Amino acid sequence: MGVISNVTEFILYGLSYDPNIQMFCFIFFLFCYISLLIGNLLILISIHFSHLFHQPMYYFLSHLSSMDIYYTSSVTPKLIGDLLTERKTISYDFCMFQVFTMHFFAGIEVFILTAMAFDRYVAICKPLHYMVIMSRKKCNLLVLAAWAGGAAHSFPQLAMTLKLPFCGPNEIDHYFCDIFPLLKIACTDTYITGILIVSNSGTLGLVVFVILFVSYAIILWTLRTHSAEGRRKALSTCGSHFTVVVLFFAPAIFSYLRPPTTYPEDKVFALFYTIIAPMFNPLIYTLRNTEMKNAMRKVWCQKLWGKGNLTQLH
Repeated sequence: MGVISNVTEFILYGLSYDPNIQMFCFIFFLFCYISLLIGNLLILISIHFSHLFHQPMYYFLSHLSSMDIYYTSSVTPKLIGDLLTERKTISYDFCMFQVFTMHFFAGIEVFILTAMAFDRYVAICKPLHYMVIMSRKKCNLLVLAAWAGGAAHSFPQLAMTLKLPFCGPNEIDHYFCDIFPLLKIACTDTYITGILIVSNSGTLGLVVFVILFVSYAIILWTLRTHSAEGRRKALSTCGSHFTVVVLFFAPAIFSYLRPPTTYPEDKVFALFYTIIAPMFNPLIYTLRNTEMKNAMRKVWCQKLWGKGNLTQLH
């Protein structure tokens, strides 16, 4: 006979019990979250109201910015609020919702990054066929496939988590509801579930990272035949993409591609792929991108000073 779950809420350990550290973390992560929202909204608006919206790379970038906002918002506001409270609790239902939304939007982000790498591969390795291969219809299909991939990744994760019985301890050694900490307090043997989760999350992260790494290696090899100016521009763009990939995938692969257990360092690594990397994405994609900077300058100068109609920028 199976154990019946009777837990209605979980207690989160958070990042620290020290009030001074908690206050520092509150200020720091509030700054990070506000910066993330402002940076990604600036990118979204700038792309939408400029000619860049019709270019596949920036079309994907606008979707990536949206995913950064959705993905981080599934975790960070709760973390920031908990840093001001002594007893950090989360209801069972909201915990399950957090598990689903985090993996859903993270899955979409992973596939959007893959689409962006494919776009750069086509632009550099098959430039004469670029407009045919990367038509708007095909870009829409790639985005739709990314959403489907996110759903295919997250629904099994949620289903396995919902089947876990919780009947005793309800304290989670983390700052959000993640699957490995939940496995640790479940009232059943979770070995098989843990293996399935590693096969899902860990393998997905590793396989996609290898695909991205190989695609950028092919791009670098192809750049040997390009002019110095062409190499500089391509390397700048691809360098930005690969920086984002490493910041996101390295800590995520460490967290999920291993035997299903928890370590104190997990919370630090989780900060990178839930908050730090999404916060840096706008900076990485704008500071090294002349087209993006020019578009932002043009859109916001016209918006703030009323010089012309924004729709003329399309």
